[in-house]
Amino acid sequence: MESQKEHPRVYSFEFFPPKTEQGVAKLRNTRDELAKLKPRFFSVTFGAGGSTRERTFETVCEIQSDSGIEASPHLSCVGSTKDSIRDILNLYKQHSIHHIVALRGDLPSGMGQPGEFRYASELVEFIRAETGDHFHIEVAAYPEFHPQASNADADLDNFKRKIEAGADSAITQYFYNPYAYYNFVDLCEKRAIDLPIVPGIMPITNYTQLARFSDMCGAEIPRWIRKRLETYGDDKASIRAFGEEIITQMCQALLDAGAPGLHFYTMNQAGPTTAIWNKLGL
Repeated sequence: MESQKEHPRVYSFEFFPPKTEQGVAKLRNTRDELAKLKPRFFSVTFGAGGSTRERTFETVCEIQSDSGIEASPHLSCVGSTKDSIRDILNLYKQHSIHHIVALRGDLPSGMGQPGEFRYASELVEFIRAETGDHFHIEVAAYPEFHPQASNADADLDNFKRKIEAGADSAITQYFYNPYAYYNFVDLCEKRAIDLPIVPGIMPITNYTQLARFSDMCGAEIPRWIRKRLETYGDDKASIRAFGEEIITQMCQALLDAGAPGLHFYTMNQAGPTTAIWNKLGL
């Protein structure tokens, strides 16, 4: 963890583009509440196969113009061409966007080919070639390893290729075992990978939803946490209280160990993230 202690701490919050007018209003309220915490940036996700491309763009531009907080759009390889990525990069430059999260992305059901970019490293390389140092580029890291990686070493090789292509920093998939993060950082240090690797944090508010997400993305929910959550059934207040307590403890342990910040997956809700933030005394 020594490499991570050298980097300044960055705190950030992630949103997804709303689908309805009600969702737009909710996100605006969430954004305004979380802006009071003065994060480094707000990121906005990009649906499978680019399915939310226009809504991502609209959401990013509104955040950038209205909140006073830097907005960081996700860009995905899947369903993208060099021309389409070039066009969106130019649009973001015109709107004074300077921060991007570059991902491979998930193939939607029925799509057999990812597009002109097969890997996130190719997307990072293209962004650098097209725009030089205009964008700060974030990439994804997987402390428990990408579910489609053939093995742990191959996953680390893929991560290093993204760094060598020009990434500035990384945000991890969420996890609930901090030792997975510590081990991942140690393995990166052995490969001379030295850039900020910020832990991704998923508050616990809905066990059924969380279990489904975690099974899809390969994030392990430790058995003792699953068992505790199962005992609460539909008692949302107890689930939330338990989640706040264990996530706060994990975040504090990560920061104490030298993590260079925290990235919260908010699910467009201000309350759970704000509660953890306040418990941490940030």
